[in-house]
Amino acid sequence: MIQKFNPPSVHEPSGYSHVTITSAGRLAHLAGQCPLDLAGRVVGHGDFDAQTDQVVANCLAVLAAAGAEPSDVARSIVYVVSPDSRVLSAVWDRLMASALAPAFTTASTLLGVSALGYTGQLIEIDLTAALPD
Repeated sequence: MIQKFNPPSVHEPSGYSHVTITSAGRLAHLAGQCPLDLAGRVVGHGDFDAQTDQVVANCLAVLAAAGAEPSDVARSIVYVVSPDSRVLSAVWDRLMASALAPAFTTASTLLGVSALGYTGQLIEIDLTAALPD
């Protein structure tokens, strides 16, 4: 259902694929997942690891609710409030060590941004999943 590859005419990426093609007839476009608990409060103020873990938990929950798994993700975008590539790399490494890691082996983008929607929010992940027919 999902084909991933890297053309030989571009650099070899670190963990993700340059191209993801899905033959799925249905796609789930999931809202950006934030580091919010069930009460809607931002967790882990100032703590990239705690916020990454909460975002991962929220992503796993919404994927399951859509009938998908991390391996069904066809596209991901990770937003991190930091201009520091070391911080972005650390967040990426934590994601790749999580249960959500298969989601990031497809076409993925990691962005450093200046701000996100909630006060104190440091991480957000946007996913698109291919659903089985």
